[in-house]
Amino acid sequence: MDARAQVARTGLSRRSVLAGAAAGVLVPSAAIAASAAPAAAAAGQTRQITIYAEALPGNLYGYGLEPGKATIPGPLLEIYEGDTLEIELVNNTDQRLSIHPHGVNYDTASDGAPLNASFNNPRETRIYVWRTRTQTQASNGFTMPGSAGYWHYHDHAMGTDHGSGGLAKGLYGGLIVRKRGDLLPMRQYTVVFNEMMINHKVAPDTPIFEALQGERVEFICIGHGNLPHTFHLHAHRWADTRTGMFSEGDFHAQVIDNKNLDPGSSFGFQVIAGDGVGPGAWMYHCHVQTHSDGGMVGLFLVRNPDGSLPAGAQDAIDRFKHHDHTAQPEMSGHAEHAGHL
Repeated sequence: MDARAQVARTGLSRRSVLAGAAAGVLVPSAAIAASAAPAAAAAGQTRQITIYAEALPGNLYGYGLEPGKATIPGPLLEIYEGDTLEIELVNNTDQRLSIHPHGVNYDTASDGAPLNASFNNPRETRIYVWRTRTQTQASNGFTMPGSAGYWHYHDHAMGTDHGSGGLAKGLYGGLIVRKRGDLLPMRQYTVVFNEMMINHKVAPDTPIFEALQGERVEFICIGHGNLPHTFHLHAHRWADTRTGMFSEGDFHAQVIDNKNLDPGSSFGFQVIAGDGVGPGAWMYHCHVQTHSDGGMVGLFLVRNPDGSLPAGAQDAIDRFKHHDHTAQPEMSGHAEHAGHL
């Protein structure tokens, strides 16, 4: 085991990495302003962060940026291409666990997999190093991609050598690698479809994500578990590109409002809340019909610009809270829906 992994370190700045809010919590404007600062810095910086893995009520577990502040999903982490993220993972549980990323570079000691003896034993602190890179010109005119994208991280050691226990109990979160110059959002939300749950909840207890009409909102969508899903957002659409927006060279990309979200996959996009449709209580849900009927549905509440509720929104929220998300429709002759919001 790497000697550094056996030493608990102190004094690491947990705010030196771009870090968004836990899902369901509005991102303060001050945090967004601060997050823009690294964009002007030169590539190649190392940012340090401490993450705490902790037990939660209901036999669940989560990651957090402070002791006693673990959430499901864990904190949204951000970094710019070319930088390195050094994570001090403090395991405050009695379980073996780790943190394994998608989309970035790491050596075997930071793999987060028992195959490479990369994990935290109970009450152990370990360092994981994730590196990113910019795109590079290859031979024959081809370009190798960089690390920019909407990715995720998760446990890979609890329960089984593949971390199935950790994923089932809430040890996961979002990871964004940005290009310098990317447009930053005003609010960010992480949406995880895991088995028949959204962020480990079933309707009507699923998150209600909020924004003011006209605000730029970023969704980070992640799939886990064993079931195939699709993510659909009512009344809003995005380009099927890295950012959800068009840029030079990708104007041919399809515009979509529904995308597959299978286990292990992730994507993200930005929308302007209520653009062209106005404020209101808009659904997001899995478009596998039995999944949405079974509770894989939540609300994207777009408020008026002054923060007030638009007409009809409270009635829609009340109907959502009292809707039966457990009844299964009877199928005869042709598909019929058992009800609607």
